[in-house]
Amino acid sequence: MVLPKIEYIRAQTLAEASNLMVELGKGAKIMNGGTDLLPPMNDGVLKPTHLVDIKNIPGLDYITYDEKEGLKIGALTKLREIEFSPVVREKNPAVASAAAYVASMQVRAKGTMAGNITNASPSNDTGPILLAQNAKVLVHRHDGKETEIPMDKFYIGFKQTALETGDIITALVIPPLAKGEHAAYIKHSVRRAMDLAIVGVAAWIKLEGNKCVDARIALGGVSISTIRAPAAEDLLKGKEITDELLEKVGIAAMNSCKPISDVRASAEYRSDMVRVFTKRVIKKALEVA
Repeated sequence: MVLPKIEYIRAQTLAEASNLMVELGKGAKIMNGGTDLLPPMNDGVLKPTHLVDIKNIPGLDYITYDEKEGLKIGALTKLREIEFSPVVREKNPAVASAAAYVASMQVRAKGTMAGNITNASPSNDTGPILLAQNAKVLVHRHDGKETEIPMDKFYIGFKQTALETGDIITALVIPPLAKGEHAAYIKHSVRRAMDLAIVGVAAWIKLEGNKCVDARIALGGVSISTIRAPAAEDLLKGKEITDELLEKVGIAAMNSCKPISDVRASAEYRSDMVRVFTKRVIKKALEVA
C-alpha cells in the first residue's frame, strides 16, 4: 500500500516535541521505534497527518539501577538492549524475559518498552510485568513539568492510556526486588516469535520463610487492557504455596478476566490458559526463590 502524504518532523528537545503534539492536534503521532506505528499505517488503519520523531532527543537512551529507586529505563532504550542488559538480567530478570518475548529480534532491535506499553494493546508483552511490579511511567508534560503515572493508572480502556495531549514518556521506573521478592512473566502464543500473546501472565510475590505475605498478578490478552487479578492475589497472601493452593489461585485468576474469541483463540480457551499459566508463572517466580 502507498502511504498518504505525511509531514515528518524530527524534534530536537522534549519541549519541541510536546509543543508540536499540542499544535498539530489529533493527526500527529509520536514516532519512537515505529514498530507499533508503521504496520497499522501500512494497513490503512492508522492515517496520521504528521509524525513527530523523538529519536534525536538526547538523554533518553539508558539503563540505570539504584538500590532505592530500582531499574530506570529511558524511553528510547531498545527492547533488545533491555533483553541483554547485564544489569537488568542480574537485578530483575523478569523484565529482561518480558522484553525477549516481544515479536522478533528485528522488531526488538528497533522497538522500545515505552512504545510497547503506549500502544496499549491488550496483548502487549511488557505491560503485565510492569503492572505486577508497580512500575511508574515518567512523563514530560506540555507545561514543562515532569510527572509520573503508576502502571495501575496507566491503562484506562481499550488502546487507551492516561497520557494527555503533549505528554512525552521519558522513562520507566521499576522498583527494586527486595529480599524475599521475586517476579516472572510467561507468554502463551502459537509461535514463540512474532505472534501476539494469546495469554500473558506476570507475577510478583513476596516471601517470608515459606509463606507468601504479598502478591500481585497481572494478565494480558484477556480483557480490554492489561489487568490485575486481586482475588487470586488475596488467596496467596499469608499462606504457604502448595499445588492445591495454586490450583485455587489459577481458578480465581481465570474468573477475574473476560476474554474474547478471535482468530487466535476462543474465549473459553483463553480462560483456561489463564488458569494454567497463572500456576506456571508463580512456580517460575518460586524457582528463583
